[in-house]
Amino acid sequence: MSNIEKIIVVASKNPVKVEAALTGFSKIFPDCSFRAVPVSVPSDVADQPMTDAETLMGATNRVNHAFAAYPEADFWIGIEGGVQFEQDELAALAWVVVRSGTQLGKARSGTFFLPKAIADLVAQGMELGQANDIVFSKSNSKQKSGAIGLLTDNAVDRTLLDEQAVVLALVSFKNPELYNQPEIVP
Repeated sequence: MSNIEKIIVVASKNPVKVEAALTGFSKIFPDCSFRAVPVSVPSDVADQPMTDAETLMGATNRVNHAFAAYPEADFWIGIEGGVQFEQDELAALAWVVVRSGTQLGKARSGTFFLPKAIADLVAQGMELGQANDIVFSKSNSKQKSGAIGLLTDNAVDRTLLDEQAVVLALVSFKNPELYNQPEIVP
């Protein structure tokens, strides 16, 4: 990748997602400079995705809407947070989808389980960020440390959790010769 500044359209104006995108790209491509263009686009899924598949769909939809709005950029990235019931517990996760003119990369963040007080509120239809704010007496936590930051006293915050998934979604961009090969049929 050349040293020319690359434009990343981040399919959200949430500062956590913007920072995670910029930091993740910079870690994978340390010799490049990046500028984020945050845009508000719909996910076309529920405000609180309740399954792994719905969360991935939301990230994918965001990328596609961002591409349609700003087709002249170098990269487009969608980061969608969601939850999923695993037996009788509620797990929190995020999906990251990255698109360029020729490639697509996807990765899921680490997953952690939410405490019952938060899970009960989400199960009743509340968005995770709002449930966090109620349980922890905070304001707008989803644009700050998120549930993981509140639960770990910021040992891991939402930016770090999302950043790691951004890095993983960029693996195929870092290694295109391994991922853009013709299919081998046995």
